[in-house]
Amino acid sequence: MGLGAAMHALNSFLTKIATPIAMPLGLEHLPRNFPWIVYSALGFTFVHLVVAPFGSRWIAPVSYGKLQGRRAKNNWDIHVVSLVHALIIITLASRSLNRPGLAADPTYGSDTIAELTHSIAVGYFIWDTIDAMVNFTDLGFVLHGMACTFVYTLTFRPILQYFAIRFLFWELSTPFLNIHWFLDKTGYTGSTFQFINGAFLLSTFFLVRIVYGWYTSIFFWRIMFKSSSGMPMLYWVVFMTGHTVLMSLNLIWFGKMIKSLRKRFDSDQDPKRPLLTPSDGAQQQNYVDTNPIDGAA
Repeated sequence: MGLGAAMHALNSFLTKIATPIAMPLGLEHLPRNFPWIVYSALGFTFVHLVVAPFGSRWIAPVSYGKLQGRRAKNNWDIHVVSLVHALIIITLASRSLNRPGLAADPTYGSDTIAELTHSIAVGYFIWDTIDAMVNFTDLGFVLHGMACTFVYTLTFRPILQYFAIRFLFWELSTPFLNIHWFLDKTGYTGSTFQFINGAFLLSTFFLVRIVYGWYTSIFFWRIMFKSSSGMPMLYWVVFMTGHTVLMSLNLIWFGKMIKSLRKRFDSDQDPKRPLLTPSDGAQQQNYVDTNPIDGAA
């Protein structure tokens, strides 16, 4: 059996096992996308367990080698996975943004590329949930992963794929957040490079999560109230509650980010510090890794 035939057989098997679970729940498009969800979860697991450790030892051998204990190394590795996911999902979401099938019906429209994007996201959220449980630090991380998995799985009804794609653009700020974290861990706290990256972090977070987020949310809330009589109540409550909470959290996180970044650039620091010069030549230890703003994203 060739590789193509083997992949076809595997896809058929995964589709078959997902069908009896998805169809009674009304998730008609889930079975055909389930193989991508599985491959995504396995792919991010591979990045977490193989690519991140080996790549980090090669790119940042000193800083990665100084990390003490399995939890510290795992925290570094999950930031690598987060960065990889953000770059992939932003690229896929960009391709899905103006698909005619979604624009024609923002509530129930569907699109194959959009569903591929959602599948990759669901696979990532499954990996994120499992890691949050295995390497437990905070119940909030577990609940966040489970909630995101649940909400994006519901879009395979299909429903609200138009908005789900647009809200994935919130990930545009994630690469800068992870770079900010890595700069702290490699001893560049307060450097010019971190200042520049922080400016990009704040500006992208504000533009995509606050400005664009609230702009899109107004349309989203209008559609939801308009569709309240025809949409299953479970879907209406889940999407309305979840989205309203996340939009509120974006405002809270933005305020915390400003406060956190200001701490790194005290007035007594040298404004002429070279772009990539560490603040004192040593790795900084001013992060609390269980804090979503000051540590793990």
